Amino acid sequence: MADDPPPPPAEAQPQTPPAAAATPSPSPAALLRPRREAFEHGLLPIPKLIFPEGTLAQTLAQVKDKLVSTSASDGGGCRVGAAALAEALQIPHEQAALALATLAAVLPAEDPTLEDASGGADLRDVMLFLYIQSYKRLVPRAHKDSPAVTDVWPSTSAFDGYLSALSPIQLVRSNSRRFMPSQADEEIHQLSYLQKHMANILTLLADSVEGEGDDSLVLTMETFEHLGFLLQFSEGTPLSQAATFFANSDPDMPAAPVPAAQVHDWISQNISASLEFSTEKSISKEVSQQVSSDIDVTMADANASNARNSTPTGTNPAYYRNTTFVEGFSKTSVVKHASDVKGHSVKVLNCHESVIYILAPLKYATVYGCSDATVVLGAIGKVVKVEHCERVHIIAAAKRICIANCRECIFYLGVNHQPLIVGDNHKLQVAPFNSYYPQLGEHLAKVGVDPAINKWDQPFVLGVVDPHDSLSHPAGVSDVQAESATRLDPDLFTNFMIPSWFGTEVQEPTRCSPFPLPEIYCASQSKKLAALEDIRRTIRELQIDDNRKKELTNALHTQFKDWLYASGNIRQLYCLQGD
Repeated sequence: MADDPPPPPAEAQPQTPPAAAATPSPSPAALLRPRREAFEHGLLPIPKLIFPEGTLAQTLAQVKDKLVSTSASDGGGCRVGAAALAEALQIPHEQAALALATLAAVLPAEDPTLEDASGGADLRDVMLFLYIQSYKRLVPRAHKDSPAVTDVWPSTSAFDGYLSALSPIQLVRSNSRRFMPSQADEEIHQLSYLQKHMANILTLLADSVEGEGDDSLVLTMETFEHLGFLLQFSEGTPLSQAATFFANSDPDMPAAPVPAAQVHDWISQNISASLEFSTEKSISKEVSQQVSSDIDVTMADANASNARNSTPTGTNPAYYRNTTFVEGFSKTSVVKHASDVKGHSVKVLNCHESVIYILAPLKYATVYGCSDATVVLGAIGKVVKVEHCERVHIIAAAKRICIANCRECIFYLGVNHQPLIVGDNHKLQVAPFNSYYPQLGEHLAKVGVDPAINKWDQPFVLGVVDPHDSLSHPAGVSDVQAESATRLDPDLFTNFMIPSWFGTEVQEPTRCSPFPLPEIYCASQSKKLAALEDIRRTIRELQIDDNRKKELTNALHTQFKDWLYASGNIRQLYCLQGD
């Protein structure tokens, strides 16, 4: 989802006398926060992974028992493979493999055994992953003037869709950027979900011991650390070091297991403190927005899309420690090098008629709500997600990519896993990766993307309806398989050149696309180069005087200039020269 930057912390209020002073609010850096990667990139629209809330804990307990028995019989101990998961959930093997691959992409730390196709996942991670499949994303807040919004953004689309009456961009705009959930809103929603379900989650993870009542379920320090899949402290302190019952444990003498009830109390207290702090900030933000919207609602909405910003400075760093934002750009070019990127993820939001270059090694990338743009993603080691985009060209070198609710987009891909296509998509095309920059090879190696493996033309297609999201489809619609992507005609394939002045000096620069080009595309490229060479030779051999040569040169330049203007590339050229 698109993310609004949270407001800066409110100015400190005058201190009250000690006798009347309330408990001081915790520092933002010490607050417990949800791991957004699990919720943003870890949810799959597979119906059999999602259980009714009333029976969720009981059903997952039964699934756990099946997995334990299957893993034990296979000699795998607490590791769960695709075959065992498929049998326990009664899903196809390829969907089980997809679930484990998705889990691997959102774990807080690398799991070499899981990355191996023949390996399995830790049972505790699998149970946490399955549990959050019941999560429902936060819906947009209602616009106080819905008829006006309907009048501005009509319900009919220029495209023929069989589910949504709105195109992806209309869908985003119809909810207004200001009424979409902000990053702070989503964190509050995610924390509230975890607070509500934490008792059940701990019960699933806990070991049974002799005892009565709450003392019969305990968690070891190792199991407790697996909760880092869902929760983290903003300053990076491991959960086991922050918890008083495990802090400063001697590595040579493992800490004694702790009752699950004690763990639950500690987590609940920390979540409550975080929710209190975040809610106060959210209320302060809404009040400030209300004041500005009362002045001129129409102009506020109209200007919202013109904001040009990346990761803000001077705001609460707890929200932005891991994410760089490129948001609201229109009719321009934007370049982000590794030195410009903060954290391990980037979000390109609501950019239109622009060219965005992200030339950096990262773990996660999100492209949301863009139209008529080109986005270059240099090296993404975990997941790229492209959502609610129209007429966008995505050039991405990544381990994985997920495409949701997009129309008339072309994806030039170098991906190690099958592209995942979900939601209400129309007229998507895929093609092999078609670009490079000097540091690309170095960046791919750094994030673990193998250029020898490219599954760009093997899409994995799931359903149109996303059970986690009520935004992209009407309620009550039965699911059907999403529309897949077609291969780009080789005659339409072209290389995308990244200007060389974007790069810095490297010892072994990348001089061509590191992903091998399929034979049919190589043949088309060779054919075009041969035709170009024929034209050049013909021009050189023309027996004409200097004046006619000058006229010919001018005619070629005029035609090229006309093409630059007609295609919109003239704007990119001017922007790049300006940089």
